[in-house]
Amino acid sequence: MAEQLASPRITAAYLDSFTGRLVTIVGKVTQLRGDQATIDADGIVTIALNRDAHLVNGNAVQVIGKVQPDLSVKVLSSRDLGPGVDFGLCSAVVEATHRHKDIFGADA
Repeated sequence: MAEQLASPRITAAYLDSFTGRLVTIVGKVTQLRGDQATIDADGIVTIALNRDAHLVNGNAVQVIGKVQPDLSVKVLSSRDLGPGVDFGLCSAVVEATHRHKDIFGADA
């Protein structure tokens, strides 16, 4: 059951490798448009918001969602992380989890 709920951390560069799967993305909100937003997660990602998403333009957000065939992400949950996030560190964590799959799990 835990394998089905796994949501590996990714950046925009990994979207095409995770189509149809649950993922976790941290990025900076760059645009809000109704029920959609754009975030910068080492590249532009369009996210389809749910009713519970309360994002702030310019703040960081952590999104858990499903990657759609058009490489957008349908949000299942989101969390506003505020303005003080080190995106370089977030990217380094993503790269480490993909480089060291034996430590972080086979789905990373």
